[in-house]
Amino acid sequence: MTTPLGDARTGKLADNITAFGRTLRRAGLPVDSARIALAQEAAQLVGVDRKVDFGSALECVLVAREQDRGVFRELFDAFFRDPEVANKLLAQMLPSTAGQAAPARRPRVAQALAPSKPAAARPRDEQKVDLDAAMTASEVVRLRHADFNALTAPEYALVERLAREVPLRVPQVASRRTRAGERGSQPHWARTIRRATRTGGELAVLQRRSRRPQELPLLVLVDVSGSMERYARLLLAFLHAATRNARRRDVFAFGTRLTDLTPVFRQADTDAMLLAAAQVIDDFAGGTRLGESLAQLRGRHARRLVGGRTLVLLISDGLDTGDAASLAEELGWLKRHCRKLLWLNPLLRYSGYAPLATGAAVLHRFADRMVAVHNLEKLEDLAAQLAAVMKTRS
Repeated sequence: MTTPLGDARTGKLADNITAFGRTLRRAGLPVDSARIALAQEAAQLVGVDRKVDFGSALECVLVAREQDRGVFRELFDAFFRDPEVANKLLAQMLPSTAGQAAPARRPRVAQALAPSKPAAARPRDEQKVDLDAAMTASEVVRLRHADFNALTAPEYALVERLAREVPLRVPQVASRRTRAGERGSQPHWARTIRRATRTGGELAVLQRRSRRPQELPLLVLVDVSGSMERYARLLLAFLHAATRNARRRDVFAFGTRLTDLTPVFRQADTDAMLLAAAQVIDDFAGGTRLGESLAQLRGRHARRLVGGRTLVLLISDGLDTGDAASLAEELGWLKRHCRKLLWLNPLLRYSGYAPLATGAAVLHRFADRMVAVHNLEKLEDLAAQLAAVMKTRS
């Protein structure tokens, strides 16, 4: 016998799905009325006999980005836990569980499930929110120092926009090409003689050869595993905007395998880049096997490392699940074929952090420097860290 669609006591499944879609939207998922209508149609086709099938059907039509799957599943479990909870969440009220501790949730999930204040109960100043003008100095300072993983959905969206405005100066070195200037060890006779024709053949100024400054080629490796879920998207947006004018830039994402994001990064619009990246990364929010990913880089993309001059930015928390010996071998190869290897680690947000995990210890041994990238302040300091590590000797 087929169970009728909807809540067994109220029969308002369509209203519940609509409210669930609005909750997903508050959590930052791009859910519009068309997707909600598709979700209601999918629920009618699949039915509600099995919660797993019902949730999979909604996930197929309501989730457009891989990084949102974890948020969807947490909200689905909380929303459709039982009819009573669904009705309470429909009224934007948190379920009261006396005597039980609330489960740990992502900030986006907790913020989406939080009860909203009625308009009449809000202070007059709170009803008018203008992010460009109404943010106080203390609020701006708080967001600059706030960990990306602790932000609510609106704060995360704002910080992501602010991160795109953070500049990043890629270090420059003297290239093999030369140009005429006032300083240099050798005379630049061609330019000197051309200058002499202006003064009747008199050598008024001796031009010298100086080496042209050139930006280092940049290779970026971004960890997209589950523990790096919130950091990966924001750092990809930051790097796309900050290195838009880089002379040479290669970007790879790694989790359980290596994904080439260099063609995706050629798009001018950052939002379009993020959408395309979510489509090509098929191991988002999974495990981390850096050793196997570097082996793929070595076998398929070794030419991306330009003559030992490439600056490598490896963004990861170091929680690797692969073989430590393989990781050490591949990191040793990478270190020999690049100029500097920087480890950008969001776990440095903890003052007492030490790379004690096996993968982190191996990575720390080969990296030239470990840099924190867990908030806007650290992103703004990244250029200075790059300049400082270039002055150190290997």
